[in-house]
Amino acid sequence: MKSKTKYFSLFAMITVLALTLTGCANNGQSIYQAPTSGPYAWIFSLFGKPIQNIMLAVEHQIGGSNGAGWAIIIITFVVLLIVMPLRLASQRKMTTQQEKTQKLQPQMKLIQEALKKPGLTQPQQMQISQLQMRVYKENNMSMMGGMGCLPLLIQLPIMIGIYQAVAYSKELAASSFFGISLGQRSIILTIIATLLYVVQGYLSMVGIPEEQKKAMQMTLILSPAMTFFISISAPGALALYFLVGGLIAILQQLITTFVIMPKVKRDVAAELNERPLKVVVTQETIDNILNTTSSSTSTPEANKDLHQDLRARNAGKQKRPNDSDKN
Repeated sequence: MKSKTKYFSLFAMITVLALTLTGCANNGQSIYQAPTSGPYAWIFSLFGKPIQNIMLAVEHQIGGSNGAGWAIIIITFVVLLIVMPLRLASQRKMTTQQEKTQKLQPQMKLIQEALKKPGLTQPQQMQISQLQMRVYKENNMSMMGGMGCLPLLIQLPIMIGIYQAVAYSKELAASSFFGISLGQRSIILTIIATLLYVVQGYLSMVGIPEEQKKAMQMTLILSPAMTFFISISAPGALALYFLVGGLIAILQQLITTFVIMPKVKRDVAAELNERPLKVVVTQETIDNILNTTSSSTSTPEANKDLHQDLRARNAGKQKRPNDSDKN
């Protein structure tokens, strides 16, 4: 569980960093400057600029004073819907892994309790730690949460691209949406977007064990915090983008919580009924490691006592001839 938590936390932090760096060239203007070199320039030319052109075309088709806002909403909604199957597939794999991991908790608990014992030697710690890898390996499970890297790698440049499409458009920044300037920061859009991600975070807690809820506390805070701080320091167009993203996130979470999770639980229960998980670690396994290692570490002391006894005997034998000579 700890390794999975670190993995998801790391990915979340990388995503935040990627999104933040795309807007680092502000130059004091209401709209950011498009990158001209480096990986972000490549992402902008491949994803950001085409999406931006589509948004502008949609704006011209809609027309009116609110056309730019509707263009951002429509294109963001469509693009996020396109990548949603990848997200849901990743979520399904992760949920399946979590359900199986829950069944391994008795074995994991034995390992964790053994590692907390005082006076453990380094060999003991290594052997006990290796048991965790054995548990996952022999049950054909991944310690990384079952979340493949390919869906994440596909999504990330697209997400950065749509962010760039909004961030680097002077035309969109010069527009307004129902009286809200898309070129200036908007507290209203920021608050709404942040609240949407708060709702999504609480929905993600429905139906999961208490231990897992504790591990997800940082993610629950991180997503709304990221949305708030980026939106409050960016043009309203970006806050509107995050607002639409929050709506899609809630939709995705509803599907995950009330459709995917119940089905995964039924599927995992049926699978484990036919092919139960292997019991790799028992209390006897832990005791054998502790006892074997303890006996091996006590061997040098026993050898030392034996050598001292032999030296004492040899010293006694050397004294006997001298005693006979005196007689």
